[in-house]
Amino acid sequence: MADTIEGTELQAADIAVIIGYFVAVLAVGLWSSLRNRGSVGGYFLAGRSMHWIPVGASLFASNIGSGHFIGLAGSGAASGIGIAVFELNAIFILMLLGWVFVPVYIASGVYTMPEYLRKRFGGQRIRIYLAVLALILYVFTKISADLYAGALFIRLSLNWNLYVAIIVLLVFAALFTIMGGLTAVIWTDFIQTIIMLIGAFILMIFSFIKVGGYSAMVEKFFSAVPNTTRYASVDYNYTQCGYPPDNSMHLFRAADDGGLPWPGIMFGLTISSIWYWCSDQVIVQRALAAKNLSHAKGGTILAGYLKILPMFLLVFPGMIARILYPDQVACADPDICFKVCGSRSGCTNVAYPLMVLKLLPQGLRGMMLAVMMAALMSSLTSIFNSSSTLFTMDIWRRIRRKATDTELMIVGRVFVCCLVAVGIVWIPIVQNFAELFHYIQAITSFLAPPVCAVYVLAVSWKRINEQGAFWGLMIGLVSGLARFIWEYVYTVPPCGEEADDLRPAIIKNVHYLHFGILLFGIVFIATIVISLLTAPISDKHLTRLTFAGRFDTGERVDIDESEREEMIEMEAGKDNEEVQNGKPLTKNVDASDVQLDVIEPQFPWWRRAVNWICGIEKMQGPEMSAAEKAAIEAKQTSIDEVPFWRRFWNINAIVLMTIAVFVWGFFY
Repeated sequence: MADTIEGTELQAADIAVIIGYFVAVLAVGLWSSLRNRGSVGGYFLAGRSMHWIPVGASLFASNIGSGHFIGLAGSGAASGIGIAVFELNAIFILMLLGWVFVPVYIASGVYTMPEYLRKRFGGQRIRIYLAVLALILYVFTKISADLYAGALFIRLSLNWNLYVAIIVLLVFAALFTIMGGLTAVIWTDFIQTIIMLIGAFILMIFSFIKVGGYSAMVEKFFSAVPNTTRYASVDYNYTQCGYPPDNSMHLFRAADDGGLPWPGIMFGLTISSIWYWCSDQVIVQRALAAKNLSHAKGGTILAGYLKILPMFLLVFPGMIARILYPDQVACADPDICFKVCGSRSGCTNVAYPLMVLKLLPQGLRGMMLAVMMAALMSSLTSIFNSSSTLFTMDIWRRIRRKATDTELMIVGRVFVCCLVAVGIVWIPIVQNFAELFHYIQAITSFLAPPVCAVYVLAVSWKRINEQGAFWGLMIGLVSGLARFIWEYVYTVPPCGEEADDLRPAIIKNVHYLHFGILLFGIVFIATIVISLLTAPISDKHLTRLTFAGRFDTGERVDIDESEREEMIEMEAGKDNEEVQNGKPLTKNVDASDVQLDVIEPQFPWWRRAVNWICGIEKMQGPEMSAAEKAAIEAKQTSIDEVPFWRRFWNINAIVLMTIAVFVWGFFY
């Protein structure tokens, strides 16, 4: 009988490390929150003043949440190094982000990805659809998955009540986001990235020492089976389920592989990765916060180098966990797995927590718990900030067209509180992680390809118009939902019970990544055909909105602006009428010629405290002149680069991709 996993009480040294972590992150968050307060650009895009190092660290930390610690290590324990292709693939897509997509986004001067599509295509239906879709995905996939993964670790480590642990973490994450905006998020991501890397590196060293080195790990992994498999009777149904697959040390696997088929990895995963890295608000917002294009490229380069590490820091320790604790991590019998970890679908997800609790000494256990908290906090703060940006800039401004900056700042923070409430309500669903994990993968794969196709076409070809993009998205949505509903009408039987599989061949044999390739092709072709059959968008509306036109210097007339020309002419007619009636118009005066004595209003202490929390205590001064605003906008939308730094980052991109190709080839 396998040993059950009991929570391990932490010692005083562990608690001290955890407290030190929270103090350090709070200090950094509060310090950074004071640097970019009092403006919408400062709260949502960190004033576009971030250095490439914190930008790159934030890109990495936003992606590597607690779900990666649990998921990558668990997948490594289950099937070897194959799961690392997700990390290696991301390196190449990060280069696309820095060299293709970000230049267009910066030149267009947008805050959010739906806003870019509104400027690119006009109208509001695409922008609103994608904003709502993104918010739904954030709340019911990213937040819920990371919450469960973090809570699993905390529950095993501290014996905390699951609800208490999740609520405390949610409150802390929301606190950073509400008080500091993206600047605090990026700087806390920076310190948390350092903590994550140090902690994971220490555990990796302990793991390899315990197992006897890399060669010993490879040799022992294939014989790491539970006793129920090793000593099973002839008629035992789950005998083969306890063995790791023969291709566990290969990244490229057969086209009919049930887990990671190579066509799906090469093409289907690339499609999903472009959606995630190049059009997802959480990721792109970090790159747009860079002070210029060179720093944005540098951030993607740093994130790319860091993406090489998870294979060594997370996947290999997960494989070692199977070697050291096979009866628990590699359990195959559903009844035994339920006794071990409370799940009938397997216990590989406890691989990383088990390594921390049983392998590390006190003090270091606390450090690794801090690492898991860091991963969870960085992921949640990133999602909270990006979600508030989407809601405020893409939805609220449609409801309140004349909303002031103060109102937008307050609404953004209130929406974060609403996300916290939804996250807490979602906790009972989160506990069933096995089904939720598969749900997340499926829904992402079915919804990502259409969005990816539209963004790729929008950036690369100006002939694509709003009708083609919108109806392409609708065709993709219907197709994806049809496959999703059809697939989940049936129940997937566990390993050893394949005889009970009632799924039709088209569902059972067509991998979701292969379906993603087909879905991308359908939307890609449909969008092009519909665009060619309808009227093109005038060039005056496309200035600096495509990759080919990113350096255009002409003035862009937004499509929505042209629709309001009649209203502007009517206002001009009113002004002329007032002049004829003897009512003088207000004279335009250069703000630089006027000296203003700003009188700070005296508010009661509670009002001043509320203003400080909402970041609007610095919004009481005189507004900038039109010339000052234009100068700032021109600087923030410039994609000019210093030749030295352009060549430096180009060389680094080539070196990084060469290293990635070598790693991929080495573990072919």
